[in-house]
Amino acid sequence: MTGRDMTGPEMTGRVCLVTGASSGIGQAIALELLRAGHTVYGVARRVEKMEVLRTAGGHALGMDVTSERDLERVVATVVAEQGRIDVLVNNAGTAVHGATEEVPIARAREVFEVNLFGPARLTQLVLPHMRERHAGAIVNISSIGGEIALPLGAWYYASKHAMEAFSDTLRQEMGPFGVRVVVVQPGIIRTGFESDMPRQVREYSGSGPYAKLAEFSARRAEQSFEPGAKASDPLVVARAVRRIVEARDPKPRYAVGYLAKALLRLNRLLPDRLFDKMVTRNA
Repeated sequence: MTGRDMTGPEMTGRVCLVTGASSGIGQAIALELLRAGHTVYGVARRVEKMEVLRTAGGHALGMDVTSERDLERVVATVVAEQGRIDVLVNNAGTAVHGATEEVPIARAREVFEVNLFGPARLTQLVLPHMRERHAGAIVNISSIGGEIALPLGAWYYASKHAMEAFSDTLRQEMGPFGVRVVVVQPGIIRTGFESDMPRQVREYSGSGPYAKLAEFSARRAEQSFEPGAKASDPLVVARAVRRIVEARDPKPRYAVGYLAKALLRLNRLLPDRLFDKMVTRNA
């Protein structure tokens, strides 16, 4: 990973706000930043699921990323208690899987509210504090799905593509103000988040014109996370975020975890139709 690491006392005591910190990648990030000596506020809808964060010395706040009132309250609380926010990690996310034709648009809108508009509004609330101090970092946890699209995940992939475009524009705008904007693209990570995918595709598309594709995709997902599979631990993402936070000049993007770099490379190199054939063969 490139970027010169900052060392010494100037890097201690960063005030970090991490969304989706009750489990999986978000919890791993919050705990890793705590271990590095930073002050960490973890937020999630269910405060009771963040007891491990409290026990480790962090702060736990309840927040629904789609609630304007919650977002304003959390930012005001952190600034009141710490005087600043140095790092925002937008990690909270959701997904829906099923054929594009069959997933209700209302459900698709929910995905965009959680994966794009909520984090975007939280970013808007945090930026003035960073801009005025001419310092700070926004770390957006995307996915290899921010560049790659696969069958039966149109709305999830579209939301992550949108988050990456949002991040690119934000990085260009905030550069002159000393605020760094970084995208992290996890590959296949074992978090528990993935367990809903087979259920969803069977629910929305398990019968009808997409049934064969749905069953193939569900079984492939189950195999990717069965015991002994090579899915990465969330800690690989957490360690990447820690290095980003502590780097003077981090790269705009970091692909981490099992198959992340390989799949992104294939997507970038192969013609679209050849990539389509590769991801739909045997389906």
